[in-house]
Amino acid sequence: MEFGQKSMPLQWPVPRNAVENMHPYTAPLEGRRNLLRLDFNENTIGPSPMVIKALRNIPARQISIYPEYNGLQEAVVSNLSISKSGAALQSEQIGLFNGVDAAIHAIFHAYGNPNEHLLTTNPTFGYYTPCAHMQGMSIISIPYAGKKFIFPLEEIREALLNKKPKILLICNPNNPTGTRLAATTILELAKLAPKTLVVVDELYEAFSGDSVLPFVDFNTTQNLVVLRSLSKTAGLAGLRIGFAIANSYVIERTKRVTGPYDINSFAVIAALAALKDQDYVDNYVEEVLRAKAWLKKQLEASGTRHHMDGGNYCLIWPKHNSLKIETHLKDEGILVRNMNNKLSIENSLRVSIGTTKQMQIFWEVFMRLDHTSS
Repeated sequence: MEFGQKSMPLQWPVPRNAVENMHPYTAPLEGRRNLLRLDFNENTIGPSPMVIKALRNIPARQISIYPEYNGLQEAVVSNLSISKSGAALQSEQIGLFNGVDAAIHAIFHAYGNPNEHLLTTNPTFGYYTPCAHMQGMSIISIPYAGKKFIFPLEEIREALLNKKPKILLICNPNNPTGTRLAATTILELAKLAPKTLVVVDELYEAFSGDSVLPFVDFNTTQNLVVLRSLSKTAGLAGLRIGFAIANSYVIERTKRVTGPYDINSFAVIAALAALKDQDYVDNYVEEVLRAKAWLKKQLEASGTRHHMDGGNYCLIWPKHNSLKIETHLKDEGILVRNMNNKLSIENSLRVSIGTTKQMQIFWEVFMRLDHTSS
């Protein structure tokens, strides 16, 4: 069914106009298991053995009661304790969510009014758009510049001053371009527009080290929110656990628009175990960075057009039609993400970086297909 087309006449009740007119964010929900998953930037080897042990030891009685979150905020604070600002994080500055998608939704729900502006970049993570449209907001979307996808800093500054957006959303490093922005620049933008909520999506920060957290004091910088997850590094994507870090006032307002038990007990127990095993995460990140360096050498040696910057992913432009290459890769058990619907990166594939062995498998199949497809 085409977008906007109704399968049958609607009578009553009807949804809000904003919902009726929005285009939902879609992602494949089925058929990904037992394949080499290089399409959604997940951890490709699974969580820490400590996580598996903790989940297996959950007593049956714990399943029949509502989840408890005692200690989880403190565990996040401990995990993120390094600070160069002189201001230690506090537990009330940590918001717990059923994945970062839920945190993004809650931020828009709490702060986005009809006819206000979301300011962001393009291309970027697709879920920002439906969250803005859900609230009836308009979107100011500024493209990254040139073939290196440079952050449009001057244009963002001008829009902050002249358009006075309610929310500025920066994915850092950006998905899918990998574009990175210095923490000092983000803090300057937040200071420039104190009435704009500046949301920094740091889901891929571990692979680049560009976090704003060591430099911010949320007691004084009250319009900044940082998003983190345990999906990309710790391997908990299937359990849905994410965090927002901000001034306690902002966290409390986002909690008002979420349910009291949105995070299930399994996710809480897995998160506590994952946060205790930082060595596992660090080792996985190091392996991904080794694999990334290996893949970059292959791309350069073969003359294949690519773009590789921050994050655990890169963009590759096959010689042949990207949709065909994506389909053929799937036929051989490898999933990648086609970017044909994204501005400036048409006919590219976003390829998640896993282990060196996994990238060697991908590269052998990709090169064979890209030289034989018609």
